[in-house]
Amino acid sequence: MPRSLGFDREKYIRLQSSHIQERRQQIGGKLYLEMGGKLFDDLHASRILPGFTPDNKIVMLEQLRDELEIVMCLNAKDIERQKIRADLRITYEDDALRMIDVFRERGFLIENIVMTQLEESDTNAIAFRERLVRLGIRVAHHRIIPGYPTDIKKIVSDDGLGRNDYVATSRDLIVVTAPGPGSGKLATCLSQIYHDYRRGINSGYAKFETFPIWNLPLEHPVNLAYEAATADLDDINVIDPFHLAAYGKQVTSYNRDVEVFPLLKALLEKISGTSPYASPTDMGVNMAGYGIVDDAVCREAAKQEIIRRYYKALVEEKAQGLDDTISSRIGIVMSKANTSIEERRVVQPALDVAARTGEPASAIELADGTIITGKTSALLGCSAAMLLNALKHLAGLDDDLHLLSPASIEPIQTLKVEHLGSRNPRLHTDEVLIALSVSASTSPQSRLALAQLKNLQGCDVHTTTILGNVDEGIFQNLGIRVTSEPKYQQKSLYKKH
Repeated sequence: MPRSLGFDREKYIRLQSSHIQERRQQIGGKLYLEMGGKLFDDLHASRILPGFTPDNKIVMLEQLRDELEIVMCLNAKDIERQKIRADLRITYEDDALRMIDVFRERGFLIENIVMTQLEESDTNAIAFRERLVRLGIRVAHHRIIPGYPTDIKKIVSDDGLGRNDYVATSRDLIVVTAPGPGSGKLATCLSQIYHDYRRGINSGYAKFETFPIWNLPLEHPVNLAYEAATADLDDINVIDPFHLAAYGKQVTSYNRDVEVFPLLKALLEKISGTSPYASPTDMGVNMAGYGIVDDAVCREAAKQEIIRRYYKALVEEKAQGLDDTISSRIGIVMSKANTSIEERRVVQPALDVAARTGEPASAIELADGTIITGKTSALLGCSAAMLLNALKHLAGLDDDLHLLSPASIEPIQTLKVEHLGSRNPRLHTDEVLIALSVSASTSPQSRLALAQLKNLQGCDVHTTTILGNVDEGIFQNLGIRVTSEPKYQQKSLYKKH
């Protein structure tokens, strides 16, 4: 049974590209378009707006490809602390290189990276800057500005924005993006506008931030899911006070945009004598709200995302020995959304199996709502067992059928324990899939089961213990949305991945 869609992808692409063109005409010169969130691999948006595909934004921009240029921002402090992009498990510097490759493969012009908040003590960032230069990328150096964003007089001066390197661009639509939040995109846009002004170039600013969605209520679950996703940044959704004062209408914004708006307005007024924007909402070009075609579907999807974020925070706090600050924030968001962990349908079945067997267990919800569980055995880990059970169900095979015979599993266990030094003889998900692939060469049932892997994409899974890196990576590659109880299976202090 196909999943219900709540979002019209084609309508969104059409409206969004048209609206950006309209804003370009209003500016009448060079437009710096700050792109919030992910330009591609926007997995958060695709989870809470069913029908929104991870590449929606980049497909939309392809309508304007020959007219735009991309500038990427990297915060030097993120490079120093080797910050990881959570959904892909790679560093920001690796993601920057990956993004450049993808942009260029799609035919976009990208020649410049801005290294923000760079200081001479940032040795890792400086080394990466030198690497970028060797790769033929132009790197601009932006400094920390004391008093940013409140000391407007200092910021809008030669001792503030004026000290930053200028990024020479060749097109009039400049998309400013980054691997993640806090990379300095807005400050980069402001710096460019300031330098353009000094050079006699007419330029302006607009923001394309998918979330929060301005024309959805403040505590709509879709907007609350954004709060849950950025709980580590302590971002909160707010009513745009400037928009309310100017137009008497309540629209949704978030704290950082509201805080920085006076600076943006002051800069634009200093350059042109007036600002085209009366509020943070005015400066946005987001049309995502108009792409929602089934509000109930999006509300439910967003609630599920909030619960997943809550479990993710619990696991990270357990794994890293942190306090409960982030999970507590998301717990408050769950309350605002009127949801709870009980609404995640895979949780209780997994807990029930674990309680019955005394061993780790897992459960998966298939597209038609069917719940399939997996238990730990002498041969298989619970995730591997659940995966095989789900594939058998989807293939219409008998539940008692052994897709992998014990005789075929035992030699693999022997190899793991006696020759590879593994403490755990049970097969993980990757080992099971490899074994199933080998078996498929001679077994029609295995071939049928293996063909169902594609139907696991978008399914939800819950495990009663924290996953190892291997199982977590397999679920991620299969597009499965997994949560775990914040506890480890093993009691030893050293955890071998």
